[in-house]
Amino acid sequence: MQGKIVAITGASRGIGAASAKVFADARARVVLLARSSGEINVLAEEIGRGAMAIACDIGDAAAVEAAMAQIAQTCGGLDVLIGNAGAIDPIARISEAGVEEWSRAIDINLKGVFYGMRAAIPLMRARGGGTIITVSSGAAHNPLEGWSAYCASKAGAAMLTRAAHLEEGGNGLRIMGMSPGTVATDMQVKIKASGINPISQLDPAVHIPAEWPARALLWMCGPGCDAWLGQEVSLRDEGIRRAVGLIA
Repeated sequence: MQGKIVAITGASRGIGAASAKVFADARARVVLLARSSGEINVLAEEIGRGAMAIACDIGDAAAVEAAMAQIAQTCGGLDVLIGNAGAIDPIARISEAGVEEWSRAIDINLKGVFYGMRAAIPLMRARGGGTIITVSSGAAHNPLEGWSAYCASKAGAAMLTRAAHLEEGGNGLRIMGMSPGTVATDMQVKIKASGINPISQLDPAVHIPAEWPARALLWMCGPGCDAWLGQEVSLRDEGIRRAVGLIA
């Protein structure tokens, strides 16, 4: 990864922040994208090694285009895009969910993935290739009570990722998804507090640390993951955990 330019959305905390550190340790130059400029500025300073923070609302197409243009101008291009930004709200039954909040989840979880891909693909083509990974979820494939917006948007993002591979795999782009399972992040705290559906009843001890999916994302950027191009890698799979080096 030395010298590679890696952009990570939702980089202010959780999987995004952990990934920024893992990729930087692998000698990549990381670009942190999130709405909260204060948090990513602090993280970029902590990481050093040319890390850059760009305040960006991933649910705003113009903001994403501007961020990618800034990356191209400042860094000379883009090699990896990690589509990690995600929102679990609203946690509510369909009949009770607020229209604006439900729509906002679609803006972030689905449209945000599209905005990122649309802006990143030309930059990667110009460099002769690149890797795009969408952070997915088991909720993309299984309905859960109270999570209609999250499930629907993640399902859409999973299909969008497959479509992107179909269109761009022949242009040297490596595109796939990564489903991490339940991760010990702020999102799980919110889920636990909701008390809705079986995920909220899980013992927090079963959640994996954010570093695990971060290390999986790094592994997916290498040739060891070429067999999964256009597919979704599940970190629940012991074989994948072993290939990443998370378990013996």
